[in-house]
Amino acid sequence: MLVVDLMHEFELGVWKALFSHLIRILYAVGQQYVEELNHRFRQMPTFGFDTIRTFANNASEMKKLAARDFEDLLQCAIPVFEGLLPGPVNSKLMTLLYRAAEWHALAKLRMHTEKTLDYMETLTYEFGKLMRQFQDLSNNSFQTYETDRETTARYRRKEKEAIAAGASQQNENSGRRRKFLNLLTYKWHALADYICSIRWFGPTDSFSTQLVSP
Repeated sequence: MLVVDLMHEFELGVWKALFSHLIRILYAVGQQYVEELNHRFRQMPTFGFDTIRTFANNASEMKKLAARDFEDLLQCAIPVFEGLLPGPVNSKLMTLLYRAAEWHALAKLRMHTEKTLDYMETLTYEFGKLMRQFQDLSNNSFQTYETDRETTARYRRKEKEAIAAGASQQNENSGRRRKFLNLLTYKWHALADYICSIRWFGPTDSFSTQLVSP
């Protein structure tokens, strides 16, 4: 029986994918909004010893970020993104970010009851519905393209594939490509498994997917 993996499936999967797409949307709206987002994250005060850490680098570049850093980005996302996008989109985004943070908090609870699990099940359905609505809204409202980091990463993959195949690197794929929010991945669909997994094995901090040698 495979258990769920909150860090890889949500923090480094679902949330990272959503955050990356939000950065693409800000680039589509205007470079100044990306700079404002980075400024707001840098102005965010710390909390506790290691609950919310200082955002020293540009958050939009997502360089050398661990899962705990993406967790911090999620916890601070609502005040940072507020007002950066046009009115109707901003309203939808605020609700989506709140539900994402709420779902993440429930998934990390160290003690559950039937009431919390029932609520989490309802929230999972609502979160999925909001994500599909935001996918349609953002894909139809904005011309989103790869960021510079994504374009560079694609070039490197193509170069490695060409070297492995013994062919020379072609320049036919120059320029940035259109990029959409894609929900057809395993990590998005795995969210529905969390309630059953918690009921069977306990809270998500009580098990691990790490291989253990005998």
